[in-house]
Amino acid sequence: MKHKGIICGILAAVCYGTNPFGALPLYEEGVNTASVLFYRFFMAVLMLAIMLVVQHKSFGVSKGELKVLGSLGMLFAASSITYYQSFHFMDAGIASTILFVYPVMVAVIMASFFKEKVTVSTITSIILALVGIGLLYRGDADISLSTIGILLVMISSLTYAVYIVIVNQSSIRMSSLKLTFYVLLICMLCLLAYSFTSPNLHLMLPPSSRAWFYACWLGLVPTVLSLVFMTIAVHEVGATPTAIMGALEPLTAVAIGVMVFDESLTLRLAVGIVLIISSVLLVVLGKRESPRTRGRLRS
Repeated sequence: MKHKGIICGILAAVCYGTNPFGALPLYEEGVNTASVLFYRFFMAVLMLAIMLVVQHKSFGVSKGELKVLGSLGMLFAASSITYYQSFHFMDAGIASTILFVYPVMVAVIMASFFKEKVTVSTITSIILALVGIGLLYRGDADISLSTIGILLVMISSLTYAVYIVIVNQSSIRMSSLKLTFYVLLICMLCLLAYSFTSPNLHLMLPPSSRAWFYACWLGLVPTVLSLVFMTIAVHEVGATPTAIMGALEPLTAVAIGVMVFDESLTLRLAVGIVLIISSVLLVVLGKRESPRTRGRLRS
C-alpha cells in the first residue's frame, strides 16, 4: 500500500478545506477578490522561495518544463479566481459542495483520454463521497441557487481536474517544492494581469494585522501545504484516488465548525461524515497495488 501517497492525499484535502476560513474574513474587511488571491499566492511564493534557498535547491528549469509549469499555473489561477468569485454569488458551503464534482471529471478524463480503468470501487467511492458531501450542507432549503455562481464553480472544478491530470501525466522531473513554487509564481502573475481588467479589481493592501494574518494563513495552509501534499499524492497513488480523497475538504469545514465554533453535530452530519470516511477507506483499500504513473517526483 502506498502509505505516503494516502497520507499526503488526506493532508492535502484537509489543508485545502480551510480555504473559506481564510478568504471570508478578508472579504469581511473589505478586501476584494483579486487582492485576496494575490496576497494568498504572494505569501505562498515567498515562503516557497525561502524554503528552496534554505535547502540550497536550484531554481533552474528547462523550456519544456516551463511550458508544463506555465499551463499548470494558468489552470490553477483560473480555478482559484472562479472559485473565490463564486463566494459573491452563493454561500461558501454550497460552493464547496458543488466544487466536489472534480473527482468525477478527473475519472472521466483519465478513462476517456488515458484509458484508465474505472473500477466498481472507484465508482462506489465517488457516489459515497458525493452523497456524504450533500448531507454535510446545512443551508436553507428554500434558497435559490445562482446560475452565475454554479457556472463559476463548475469552471473551477474543471480547471482543477485538468490541473490534477496534467500533474499525473507529465514527465516533468523536479521536487514538489520547486514545482509548486513555479506554478504559484505563474499563477500570481496571472492574477496581477487579472487585477488590471477592471477598476473594481485593483490591488489593495490588507487593512489590518488580522487581515495580514489571514493572508499568511491562505498562503501557507490551503496553498503551499495543500499543493505540495497533493503533488506527492498524485504521483504516488494516481489522479483519481487523490481527487476522491478531496472529499475530506468539506468535512474539514464541518469539523472546524463543530470543534471550534460549537456548531451542533446532527444525525445528518454524522451520516455524511461516515459516508465520506467510507469513500476514502475504499480508496485506501484499493491502493494495495500501486498504479503506474508517468510523472516523476523527487523528494
